[in-house]
Amino acid sequence: MKINNIGNQNINPYQRSLNKLGSAVKSGKTPSDKIEISSTAKEMQEASKMTKERQAKVEALKDQVQSGNYTIDPKAIAKGLKNFYQS
Repeated sequence: MKINNIGNQNINPYQRSLNKLGSAVKSGKTPSDKIEISSTAKEMQEASKMTKERQAKVEALKDQVQSGNYTIDPKAIAKGLKNFYQS
């Protein structure tokens, strides 16, 4: 038994989309692109701002160390270590 061209209208689906686009251009309605930024992406952008602030702080500390103006408070370091290991 041989079945010939059942359901085949010889229409290329890509050609149909081009035809729709062509008719939209002719009628004056051009499709427009739309973008939405998720809340997660916005949070990531805020995190990059914090990274820039942190980098500026690191640069300031680096300059202080190189110029010899940076002082270390041993009591604050000891207190921080104690709090870290007790928690």
